Amino acid sequence: MEAKAVSIRKPSEDRVEPRCSNFGVCGGCKWQCLSYSRQLQYKQQQVVDALTRIGKIELPEPMPIIGSKSTYGYRNKLEFSFSNKRWLTEEEIGNDIEIDSKNGVGFHIPGAFDKVLDISECHLMDDIQNSIRNAVREYAMEHGLTFFDLRQQQGLLRDMIFRLSPQPFELMLTMQFHITTDEEQQQANELMEWLCSQFDEITTLVWVNNLKCNDTIGDLDIQVFKGQGFVYEHMEDLRFKVGPKSFYQTNNEQAYELYKAVRNFASLTGTEMVYDLYTGTGTIANFVARKARKVIGIEYVEDAIRDAKINAELNGIGNCEFIAGDMKDVLTDDFIAANGQPDVIITDPPRAGMHPDVVQTILNAAPQRVVYVSCNPATQARDLQMMDSLYKVAAYQPVDMFPHTHHIENVALLEKR
Repeated sequence: MEAKAVSIRKPSEDRVEPRCSNFGVCGGCKWQCLSYSRQLQYKQQQVVDALTRIGKIELPEPMPIIGSKSTYGYRNKLEFSFSNKRWLTEEEIGNDIEIDSKNGVGFHIPGAFDKVLDISECHLMDDIQNSIRNAVREYAMEHGLTFFDLRQQQGLLRDMIFRLSPQPFELMLTMQFHITTDEEQQQANELMEWLCSQFDEITTLVWVNNLKCNDTIGDLDIQVFKGQGFVYEHMEDLRFKVGPKSFYQTNNEQAYELYKAVRNFASLTGTEMVYDLYTGTGTIANFVARKARKVIGIEYVEDAIRDAKINAELNGIGNCEFIAGDMKDVLTDDFIAANGQPDVIITDPPRAGMHPDVVQTILNAAPQRVVYVSCNPATQARDLQMMDSLYKVAAYQPVDMFPHTHHIENVALLEKR
């Protein structure tokens, strides 16, 4: 069952005025009406509840949640979709307002896979992306470019992805097209030429032709129209090359806080063999490498592993090895016998948590410490329960990466009993 508030008789003392005009429709920042101090309290309680009620394990007191220094403009990546069937507001429908166009570019409406809310402003990223997105919409309308029809699988403009690296300023724009004719290719080229002429802020412009039924680009060829085709992210004295397909934490400041918590829990002295599971582009592996004897990173996305190797070379780190493959197939007892017994395992799985085979292999390897980074305390609690026979939770640190949403990261330190 679903419901919505139609009126508020008495607002809570914790209620604040949402900053965004799209609040309540967009579905992105659902906690924007709640003061940030209370958001942090509820997020910390969410972690405690999950580990207590789902994990049913003995726990120490949680470390105080690390709140985000910036609650707006904190995202380094945002993705906007084009649609020829934009979401119509209740005002437009109820007042019989004449609709000039149903084209829109913005965020997908929750629960409506083929509807996109037309966005004129989003406060989660630098305002340059608002300027570029709105200008592209205006250009497309003036030049008769077609917006994507998800049901019919046709239309030139499909998606645009912004990625911004703040220091020094670099902005990568990935345009996703659905090109089936020479005319559409010409239109795409003219749009990109116009973008480069209008916005010097775009340091690299890349594009992809996606004829699939979904918007993922991991298996598609990226074409570089301007610039080097990637940006660099910076953390301490490290640089990380981030391309259109790369994963990198979307909140730079909080990623640093998260990785510092991981490094602190790992308690490395320079003699340890470290396994970094679900390593992505090797950010955590490279971040802790200088305090370890050797780090082995494992990740199933081959492009990410290529980036991880480049990042290690870029930073002069010679004690990292990166291996591509499905975690449950790569991380086996034979793998550990061949590569060495880990002293510390760092694991940062996706929201679904770890496969039971991976959990069992960690138990078989029996490192002294396991540092478990999670974006989903519920699946983390399930995994910690499976490991409870051999490991106790010695500490855990909630970190808020996404203000105004219910999402929360948690870093747990497991020590052998």
